[in-house]
Amino acid sequence: MNTHKVEQLIIATVGFFWCFLMWFATAAFSPSIADKYHLTIAALGLLASSALWMAPVGRIAAGWAADRFGAPRTFASILAVCGVVSIASAFTENYTLLFIERVLVAIAGVAFVVGIQHVSQWFDDSEIGTAVGLYAGTGNVGAGVGALLLPRIFGTDYQSAFLWLGVFALLLAGWYLWRGEAARDEHSRSGTARRAGDWRGTVFVWSRYIAIALMLAYAMSFGLEIALNAWLPGYFSQGFNEAILALGFTGVAGVQLAAGTFAAVQSFTASLFRPFAGFMSDLFQRRGWTPLPLVARTLPYAPRLHWLGIALILITLAMIMLTVAGLSGSLPGAIVALVALGVFISFGTGGTFALVPLLFPERPGVAAGFIGGVSTAGGIVYPLIFAQTAGIHTGYAYAAIFMFVPFVLFYFWAARHERDPAAHGIGYIAPDEESGAATRMAQTQSEVSQ
Repeated sequence: MNTHKVEQLIIATVGFFWCFLMWFATAAFSPSIADKYHLTIAALGLLASSALWMAPVGRIAAGWAADRFGAPRTFASILAVCGVVSIASAFTENYTLLFIERVLVAIAGVAFVVGIQHVSQWFDDSEIGTAVGLYAGTGNVGAGVGALLLPRIFGTDYQSAFLWLGVFALLLAGWYLWRGEAARDEHSRSGTARRAGDWRGTVFVWSRYIAIALMLAYAMSFGLEIALNAWLPGYFSQGFNEAILALGFTGVAGVQLAAGTFAAVQSFTASLFRPFAGFMSDLFQRRGWTPLPLVARTLPYAPRLHWLGIALILITLAMIMLTVAGLSGSLPGAIVALVALGVFISFGTGGTFALVPLLFPERPGVAAGFIGGVSTAGGIVYPLIFAQTAGIHTGYAYAAIFMFVPFVLFYFWAARHERDPAAHGIGYIAPDEESGAATRMAQTQSEVSQ
């Protein structure tokens, strides 16, 4: 195996892991922050939602910047900016200023699409699902590590946590600049940079039906994952307070510790199973499995479309299970539902980005920025739904029925074509995109036939 591409995967993964850790450090300390500043449940939902405010537009911009300037410089800049602001937030005593600073630190979340562009330009089509799964899954586990370990290490002292997270981010920025390399050959680097400046091509990506469908699929999976990362510590501390106290946890610190531990269940499963999800997409592709009705079956990458469709159905069902467990007052039942939901979320996230580089090989950063960026708006919306419904447990079913079911139906519709779905949409199809997609499809078909 090429050791240099493995090194690039490691650099991107470690950088993304730390970005994720910084991104959701606020959620890990939400009970402490809520106690210090006397926040209501609605205010807690707003605080949870705010972690995602910068992601939709920020990821689009970051994807374009990765194509235009290269992943190492873009990723290092994100780490450095977030590190400085995180350090500043450690010394803030005013809640309004702290809120603003933590929104800025949440820019760390845009790093995902930069790493996707970085990794996809180093690995071949047959390896993309597994490589991207390893990158994203290991990186995403940072949220679970934060929820589980930060309260244990720092107690209620969130300010010290914010300080040291920022310091290490600056060190990682230097490492990324020193050892990171944008792509495996100069031709790929220059070609991607040139195409990044073509705004017609950017609009082409944004207007494809399949790109919109993948964006909605990612909103159902990763958008939901990050919403839960921000929401669950507060949800468990409020929705299962009596059950937590019955377990022997007392005081704000004790409830925060228990809530963070239970919340980490979803994050760990969603993260740890993501490499498996990418592997399963590769396996579906190798075996040619196409079990779903309506979804295309003759396309070179059709099995990957079917794997993602299965994942979206499972996510919808698991959300309803979570509401049922909550309404029954069963803490163990809620944890079991979270385990299932986390696994199914990983299937969705891994399945989505096993497809993106294949569908849009000429503009991987732009495509990843759109799909991985706009989808994070779900992370803003979901906590607000969870906090504003009649009961704290019912929001999951509301989201599943009124949002996820239409998303799944649109995905089935967009993935139905027995020719390249990337050619279907609104707007101009750039000649180089058509030829690039055709070339990549031919290569993929050849690999499948072998």
